[in-house]
Amino acid sequence: MANRSRSGLTILGIVIGITAIILIMSLGEGAQNLILGEIQTMGSKVIEVRPGRDPKGITDVLQIFGDSLKEKELNALRKKENLPHAQLVEPLVFGSAKAIFESESYNTTIYGIGEGFTGLYNIDVEMGRGINDDDVKGRADVVVIGSKVKEELFGASSAIGQKIKIKNRNFKIIGTLSEKGQVSIVNFDDVALIPWTTAQQYVFGIKHFIHILVEADSEATVNETVEDIKITLRNLHNITDPEKDDFSTGTQAQAMEQVGTIMNVFTLFLAAVAAISLLVGGVGIMNIMLVSVTERTREIGLRKALGATDRDILTLFLLEATILTSIGGLIGIVLGLSLSFLISKILINYFNLTWTFSFPILAILLGLAVSTITGLGFGLYPAKQAAKKSPIEALRYE
Repeated sequence: MANRSRSGLTILGIVIGITAIILIMSLGEGAQNLILGEIQTMGSKVIEVRPGRDPKGITDVLQIFGDSLKEKELNALRKKENLPHAQLVEPLVFGSAKAIFESESYNTTIYGIGEGFTGLYNIDVEMGRGINDDDVKGRADVVVIGSKVKEELFGASSAIGQKIKIKNRNFKIIGTLSEKGQVSIVNFDDVALIPWTTAQQYVFGIKHFIHILVEADSEATVNETVEDIKITLRNLHNITDPEKDDFSTGTQAQAMEQVGTIMNVFTLFLAAVAAISLLVGGVGIMNIMLVSVTERTREIGLRKALGATDRDILTLFLLEATILTSIGGLIGIVLGLSLSFLISKILINYFNLTWTFSFPILAILLGLAVSTITGLGFGLYPAKQAAKKSPIEALRYE
């Protein structure tokens, strides 16, 4: 209390470190909840079939761009005897392209889809109609555009019936999507949906699918359907060793588990980086306590002359260091939570994210524990130096 400015500057490193840890863990948990919520919007019954096996190395990563999923595989997966619990099997191809209307152009993502795709993602067609089976069979040059694409190319004017050019081919707009925003990793306000047959032949020039989406009839049959998919494709590709699969499957549960693991590791890594400032703060505490021991040498001698033991002096200085770091920890916790709450409000109100403020109990307990341990750890050496002083020499000290 006699040196308030010095005490305040001493605990600044602790305040910054604890604030950073609370902020990172709170925002990390909020980001994880946001991503998991977006994944869940696709539905827990959807299974994603991808070309190439699950990547375990560089060579496996390259197989992600393989062509092992074609119309033959799609037809096999659509047979009820192969996948008895599959209620929907939809192919998917996608890529970036420029949509042009008169003098206006806009870079968008082209999705080659079938009739059931919009149902998987709960997408609503605001005006006009969606892609149907007749469009797919006839390789029709029709397109359904997202709200952002419509706004950029047509403004307030109606887009239904107009034609836009994609890859030098004219597409008639048959529908526009309701404003949807981000679903999983896809922003459906920024897409153009066309029949997958048209996308393969005229836009991307490929004969394979990037994904095949399978929807099970219930959550209870998802795992069974995954096994049916594996058996069907292995039989079709004459694969007897599962290690040689040229495809992979993924469920929403697996995706959520992977995202959760990645986000936890990433958050802990950032928190560990932020904790370095606690080390700096701890060194500051030790430095200021050593100065304090020197300045209070006569006080130490007087206390010992009046009967204070080495243990009393040790406890005195150790307690002062712990109090300083604990105060810094409490300030850091309050500041970290306040900043996290403020950032959450900004993300919700200005970026329209479905963000939830997270109150990280573990981070708060960790902050209190770390600040206390820092005080004890870095205050121990100065306290020992104070306790070892001779009372006679201390009283003579000027």
